[in-house]
Amino acid sequence: MQSGSSGGEGEIIGGINLTPLVDITLVLLIIFIVTAKLIVTPAVPLELPRAARTEEIQVILSIVVPRQGPTLINGAAVGGDAALVARIRTALGRDAEVRAVIDADGAIPHRQIIHLLDLLRQGGIERIAFGALPPEPGPAGDGEPGRNDQGR
Repeated sequence: MQSGSSGGEGEIIGGINLTPLVDITLVLLIIFIVTAKLIVTPAVPLELPRAARTEEIQVILSIVVPRQGPTLINGAAVGGDAALVARIRTALGRDAEVRAVIDADGAIPHRQIIHLLDLLRQGGIERIAFGALPPEPGPAGDGEPGRNDQGR
């Protein structure tokens, strides 16, 4: 018979080894730090407006894409893609800082807006925004502003 605590069978373990637990915790911490940096980076770079008073006048090229009819640039109808690009280049020639604002009907297909964005890039415009209308107030007392009754 052996006496003492030399690690024989049937002995109770008196301590817990914390080294593997600390190693796993540090590895998880490193993984979280790396992935957090990837998550914060935006996928699409945005140029957000700044709230500051200024006397600077911004030149805006208004592009309206109605559900039916031709595309309008600053209120004038444009016939085709070549004419649209020519009008864009003319506006860009007058002011290099021109911004395009696209107001499109909700029923316009996505591919048509992407095609318009491609034409704006071909024309040389880099600053593009999308216009939106506020929701229409519903009938008095229904409590739902902008409700669309077309599906009834």
